[in-house]
Amino acid sequence: MTPDPSPLTGLAREVDGLRRAVDPLRELPGRVDELAQLVARLADSVAAPSRRAPAPSWLMAPTDQGDVRLLLDEVVSWLGAIYLRYPDAVQGMPECWPWHPDAVEELLWLMHAWAAAYQGDGASVALAADWHDRLRPGVVRRIRQSVGTCSRDNHRTRPGWTSLDGSAPVVASLDAFEAITDWWASRRSEPAPEPAQGEDFLSGEARYR
Repeated sequence: MTPDPSPLTGLAREVDGLRRAVDPLRELPGRVDELAQLVARLADSVAAPSRRAPAPSWLMAPTDQGDVRLLLDEVVSWLGAIYLRYPDAVQGMPECWPWHPDAVEELLWLMHAWAAAYQGDGASVALAADWHDRLRPGVVRRIRQSVGTCSRDNHRTRPGWTSLDGSAPVVASLDAFEAITDWWASRRSEPAPEPAQGEDFLSGEARYR
C-alpha cells in the first residue's frame, strides 16, 4: 500500500514558507549597521555648525602685538566689505570705534557669526536670516547706545580738555568677597551680610541682620 504523500507535501510547504520568512531576517544585522551609519552622518551634519572654531575675544586677546594687529586687520577688512554696507551701521559707527573695547568686541563676534552663516560646511539660509534679522541689528543698536556720538577728540589729552577715561574698569566690592563667600556657601537662605563702613568690613565675623 502506497503511503499518502499529502502530509509530507504539506510539511514541505510549511518548511519552505518558514525558510522564505526567515531569509530576509538574515540581512537585518547589515541593515541595522547601515541605519546606524546613516544616523551618525546626520548627527555629524547637524552638529557641524557647533564645532566651528569659537570667535576670538578682543577683551581677552593675547598680549602679542602681532596677534592683536591681526584681529584688527580682519575686522577692518570685514567692516569695509560687509558691515558698513548697511546705512544704519554707518550712522551708528563712530570714528573712534577702536578706542572702545566693547565696540570692537561686538564687531569681532559679529564678523565670525557672519562667517558661520555664509562660509563653510555649516553655513545655511537659516543662519544668514538670523544674522540679518537679529544679530546685526542688535550690534548696531548696542554700539549706538554705548558709544553714541563719540569722536576722536573725546580721547585726546591736553591742558583744559576733559578726555574720556579709557582705563580698565575696577570691579567694586572686592573687600567684601570673604563675607559674600561665607554667606553664599553656607547661609544663602538668610539675608545677605551688611556692607560695613570703612575698614571694619572684614574685621571679625561678618555681621548679619
